[in-house]
Formats: sequence, structure tokens, C-alpha cells
Amino acid sequence: MIENRTHRVLEYGEIIEKLKECAVSELGKKRAEKIAVSCDAREVQLWQTETTDAQSVLLQSGSVPIGAYYKNDEAIKRAELGATLDMGQLLHIASSLRSARKLKHFLGAREGISSLLPYVENLTEHQDLEDAIFSAIISPEEMSDSASSELRRIRKTMSTMKDSIRKKLDEIVSSSASKFLQDGIVTMRQDRFVVPVKVENKDKVAGIVHDTSSSGATLFVEPMVIVEINNKLQTLKNEELREIQRILADFTARVALITEEIRQNQYSLTELDFIFARGKLSVAMKGESPSYNADMKINLKQARHPLIDRKKVVASDIRVGEGYRILVITGPNTGGKTVTLKTLGLFSMMYQSGLHIPCDYGSSLCIFDNIFADIGDEQSIEQSLSTFSSHMTHIVDILDKMGERNLILFDELGAGTDPIEGAALAISILEQIRYRNSICVATTHYSELKHYALTQEDVENASMEFNVDTLSPTYRLVIGLPGKSNAFEISERLGLSKDIIQAAKARIHTDKLAMEDILKAIEEEKKAIETERSQSTKIYLQAKVLEEKMKAQEEKLNQKKEREILEGRKKAFALIQDAQRQVEEQIREIMELKEQLDREDLNKELEKVRRKVRQKMKDYSYEENILYSEEDMKKALQIISVGDRVYVSTFHQEGTVLESDEKKKEAVVQMGAMKMNLPYEILQQPKKQKKSGNYTGAGKILKQKSKTVRTEVDLRGMDMETARMELEKYLDDAVLAGLPQITVIHGMGTMVLKKGVEQVLKQYKPVKHFRQGKYGEGGAGVTVVEF
Repeated sequence: MIENRTHRVLEYGEIIEKLKECAVSELGKKRAEKIAVSCDAREVQLWQTETTDAQSVLLQSGSVPIGAYYKNDEAIKRAELGATLDMGQLLHIASSLRSARKLKHFLGAREGISSLLPYVENLTEHQDLEDAIFSAIISPEEMSDSASSELRRIRKTMSTMKDSIRKKLDEIVSSSASKFLQDGIVTMRQDRFVVPVKVENKDKVAGIVHDTSSSGATLFVEPMVIVEINNKLQTLKNEELREIQRILADFTARVALITEEIRQNQYSLTELDFIFARGKLSVAMKGESPSYNADMKINLKQARHPLIDRKKVVASDIRVGEGYRILVITGPNTGGKTVTLKTLGLFSMMYQSGLHIPCDYGSSLCIFDNIFADIGDEQSIEQSLSTFSSHMTHIVDILDKMGERNLILFDELGAGTDPIEGAALAISILEQIRYRNSICVATTHYSELKHYALTQEDVENASMEFNVDTLSPTYRLVIGLPGKSNAFEISERLGLSKDIIQAAKARIHTDKLAMEDILKAIEEEKKAIETERSQSTKIYLQAKVLEEKMKAQEEKLNQKKEREILEGRKKAFALIQDAQRQVEEQIREIMELKEQLDREDLNKELEKVRRKVRQKMKDYSYEENILYSEEDMKKALQIISVGDRVYVSTFHQEGTVLESDEKKKEAVVQMGAMKMNLPYEILQQPKKQKKSGNYTGAGKILKQKSKTVRTEVDLRGMDMETARMELEKYLDDAVLAGLPQITVIHGMGTMVLKKGVEQVLKQYKPVKHFRQGKYGEGGAGVTVVEF
């Protein structure tokens, strides 16, 4: 169990917050809060595979259809106990069922995501219940007229009665009795129709007083002529409520039969939301899944701290465990030592939580049984502890709890006290850890620890690179080279007298100065090697750029060739259309003279025209060499029968063979409204196979629909059920006719008709998108639909 202090100092909570932002639902966010750090290798690798599979789906599809789903625990328990669910609870259940169904279809059709399949397979579909609820319930407060025939009858009768009441009241308002009224309006009190009567005229209007205005000057009276109708209306309202309750009870009973499946759906949807949140975080961080090793080794390539801006963070290679288990990092303040510690600790926690880490491919991590971190100044005022005491208290606690296969991180080990004593303590602590099968990374300023790392087996030096010329750190970790203090060089560049610097050097032991000189020489040699490597990389990149340019030019030439072929085909199509017009003109002239010619002469003239057209088409196709290619000819059909579906390669369309001439290798093909006499060379097998043979009249029906179907349908004045039937029939006709967009006119009114239209459109699969009409299109009174 990793202690809370480690979570806090490594800022693991910030990663969880980023993860929560990637979840879709509240359930997914709560699941992200409960993310665990595991020490089980199999569990960690499974979680990593899940995240990788989710990342793969997101990179391929861009998004995943995890729709709105809800915590239905309370509703499920009510259904199991026999209590009736309200409309809002039923809509939440239907929405959750829809999300489960859509996600199951989306992921079930994909390959290479085996780690997600157990969750997908546990998602169950109940589209009949889902559709029934959405069809019957418009909103948490409103049920559709189409929920049942009885409800529709009741509401229709209520509507008729309301019209009758309004008519009688309008007669009163417009009659001689209007002089007794405060205003010529009809209103409602206590759910009954009333008219406002002046208080002094209360005896002039026979009826029941239901309310009085705040001033007392107006009485709201229900005239006697409508009392009986109002009573009947109230009775119908009670019947309406009973019918609604009956419908809700029926839905609740259906829900009660599948409560376990709804619970399983909720669990699987939550887990998938959580997994895809990990995938989204990986995509956002450009993360990778490091390979697992059981040998207590860390190899991070170009590791980038995930909480630092990607444009500012400096990537570093971090290696521990290969020949050494303790790494001592030295270097100037604000040089990046602490960030390196936090990066290593945070990466280990993220990896063991199933999260990807922002590094390059080829990185590798092991799994730790525990992670300890003593980072930052946590001086305790309440306990009157100094900085050193606070750190040492925590270090003692770490040494007591530490076992094998641990990661221990120390920031400024031994600091806060006398340098000689602090360095001695730091070395002793590292020696204690060295005998355990654990990994330790410590930062320090003490030269004694540099010497310790140089001479001690299983311990290695590292440093944060510093640019003396610019007096600024580069934040790059350099393993194998202890950090140089650079104090004299920095002081000299800042203007300190050379005499003072020389006097300071004289006070330092010659062996320490020699060490500094060796470090400087090593660093200069390293920079020379880095420069040569940089030049080699530059040459390599230039060669890559040249290669890419060559490929781009080749692609450009291919595109130009394709454009020329396409233009040629367009030209050929225009020429053929012109030829067809000429033929039709000549046939028309012959038909006008048919009375003057006998049948034999007429047939001769027609055949002569046909030969002329065929020859002209061949001239276009062979001489221009733009109609079809050698590749098209290889795919050409050799045997074609009347009624066959064929693909015409020059026009990229399919058609039906009306006539076929095996001798001349030509066929008359119908493509939409156009008939053409085409050579076999450009007729290929259709892209989608269909059985050959004679076709039914479906083609004629489609053609007829395209001519007769209007681009709008007017539903105003209809009740909801009639409007639904009319709209569904119209949508089918519009799809058959191939209309890309239509307009549904439903008017404003109470907006019930508009909501019903939207409900139908949501469930009609061919609908791609629908929206409210814009200014000039009809505004809120119309809905524009795209297929």
C-alpha cells in the first residue's frame, strides 16, 4: 500500500484529475477517483493492454459512442420492490439501454481489442423496451398520445370538450353579459375554466365562484352553463392519470424482469468509460505503454513530466538497474533534479495503475511492491521540528518500512545540517539501502557523494547538464557523469574579481581541484561527441527530407495523371451524349417520315443510324483512348445476358442490361434515366454482387418515387398518432426517392407535435441530422432533415 505522502509529493492526484476530465459520465469520473496502484504483474499488464486497446480505437475512430447512461440503482430497487417508476427514471433506463446497445455494436465489429471483449460481451440489448419507452414518453413530465390507444382516445375527447367550453365562454364574453365582466378573457382557476366578474355584478352572472383577485375587485366565476362539461372534463383528467399510471406500471414490470442485466450494463459501461478515459489521457499525453521487466530495471526513453506544458518540458533518458541500483544526481539548483525524481516516481505509479506514460517507444519498467518519496520541505511547526529533523523523521520511517523490490526517492539527502555530518549520514543511508533488492535515486550537492558513487559498486553518478556560456540549466539528465559545481565559472562571468577566485581555489584541496578539472575535461569531450552526433543526425534528416520530397513529387505526378484521365473521361461522356442527341434527332426525323416509307425501308434507315452511332462511339473510345484503360479491359465481362447488373467503368455507375449482342460484343445498358449502347470492354462485375436474372418492378417504383415525392410534408392540424403514421410513410418514400434533404412542417402550437416529430426522427436510422428551420425556412415551425 503506497502511503498518502507519496501520492501527495509526486502529485499523483493531479493525474487523477486529468483522468476524470476524460471520462464521459459521472459514474466514469467516480470510477477514475477509485483508480488503484497494483503490485500484481498480471493485473498491471492487463490494465496496460486495456488502455492500449482503447488508445488504438480512439486513434482509428476519433471518438467512441459512449452515450448518456445513468446510475439506475434506486430505480432498479424500486422496480424489484414493485413500486412504479416515474417517467424520468424510465427515460434514464431507456437511455442507458441505448448506450449499451450502440457501444456493443460499435466495439463488437472491431478486431484486435480482445482485452475489452469481456465487457462488451456482458452488455445486453433490449431495443424493444428501449424503443417502447422513447416512443411513449416525451420528457420526464410528458407522456405521448401514442403511448396507448386508450390514452389517445381520452385526450382526444378532452380536447373536444375544451373546445366546447371555450366556445360557450366566448359566447358569454361577446354577449350582452360582457358588461358584467372585468375583462373579456377566459382563464383557469383550480383547473377549471372561469371568467372574471366584477364583484358588484356577482349576482348578475350565475355560476360558482372559485377565486378572488388580490384586490378583491374581481371574482373568478365558473358559469353554470359549463359546470357539467367541466365536471366531465375533470373525470377525463382522472382517467388520463389512471391510464398514465397503468402504462408506467407496465413499463416498470418489464424493467423488473431485466434488473440484473441493467446492473451488469451499468457496471460494464462504467468500466469501459474508465478504460477509454485512460485511452484519451494517453492520446492527449502522446503516451506509450512501457514493456514490463521482472529484473528490477528502469529504462525510460525521452521521459516527459506529464504535468509540465508539452511545449516547455525537456525530455530525459532515465536508466537505473542495469549495473547499478542506486543513482546519485548532482547539479545546480533549479536544474531539474527534483523534476527528474518526480518523473520517475510518478511514472511508476501511473504504470502500475494501468496508465500510459509520456515517453518514447522502447521504454521499460518493473513493478515495485512500494514507492517511498522524501521530496520537498515539510517542516512541522506544530511538532517544532526543523527541516532536517522533519526529513530525517520521514527517512527513519522509510527505512523501517522498506523491504525488497521498492523504489526510494530522496531529494537533497542529508541537507539541512553540517555538510560533513550530512554527507556522512547520506552515505550511510545509501549503504543501508544498497543491501536491499531495491532501487534508490537521490539528489545531493555534496562532493563526498560524488566520490562515493565513483568508487562504490552498484552506485552510479548522474548530473543535470548546465550551460556555463548562458549561465542556465538545460534540464537534461546525464548518467555516468557527476555534476560540476561551476561556482567559480559562474562567479567570474558575473564579475567577481579573479584575485578572489584564485584565493578561493587555493583554499581547496588539490585533489578536489583535480577532480573538477577531470569533470570539465570529460564534459568538453562529451560535448564534442554530441556535436558530431548532431551533425550526423542533421545529415540523416536532410536525406529523409529529400526522400520525402521525391515521394511527394511522385505522388503529385500520379495525381496529375489521374486528373488527366478523369478529364478525358468527362470529355468522352460529353461526346457520347452529343452523339446520342444526334442519333435521337435522326430517329425523330425518320419517325416523321415513317408514313412515307414501308417497314423494310424504315428498318434499313434505323439500322444505318445505329451503325453510324456505334462507329462513332468506337472512334471516341479507341482513337481518343480516354474511355477505358487496359486495366478496365482485363476486368471486362465476356458473357452478358439481358437483366444482368453491370458496373460501367467509364462512368463509375451500375446499370441493368436491356439488350445484348454477343456477335458485336455490345449491350444496351440502363443507368438511371439514361440508356446507352456500350461495348463489353467497359462492362464489369458490380461492386456488390446481386443475383442475375429478371428483376421485379422495384426499379420502376424507385423511378416513379423520385418523380412524385415532394421535398416537404405538412403535418399541421393532425393529432400525434396520425402525424406519426403520415411522417413515417413520407420518410420511407423520401429515402426510396433518394432525396438528400426534406422539410417537416409541424407549426408552433403547444410544441407537442414538434417533440413527437423529433422522437420519430431520432429513431429513424436513415436520418443523419435534423435541425430547427432558420429564418426564411419557417423557423421553429419546421424541422429540416438530412439523410
